[in-house]
Amino acid sequence: MVSTDNTASDVWADSAYRFKRNEKWLADNMLVSQIHRRKPKGKPMPQATARANAKKSSIRARVEHVFAHQKNCYGLFIRTIGLDRAEAKLTLANLAYNFDRLIFHERKNALG
Repeated sequence: MVSTDNTASDVWADSAYRFKRNEKWLADNMLVSQIHRRKPKGKPMPQATARANAKKSSIRARVEHVFAHQKNCYGLFIRTIGLDRAEAKLTLANLAYNFDRLIFHERKNALG
């Protein structure tokens, strides 16, 4: 989901979202595509593309790990009616995750 409230212009996604219609929409809305590139069929992936995908993956992983933690530890599964309810559920999951991280860092600092 691309939100107009977000002031960043980069859009990060895996290669499943790379197709002409999405790329055109991003360009028309002055957004920068950071979507992974696919491997050419029947050919090895070019080194430059592999390096670019790896760089994008390192950034995406920071966010994806948070979602995975919320899904696995909190059982986060958003199946609500209406965007407001889904947003509220996600906000509570983010709040719980941030408290978990705070406790982790406080314990780490206390133990030295």
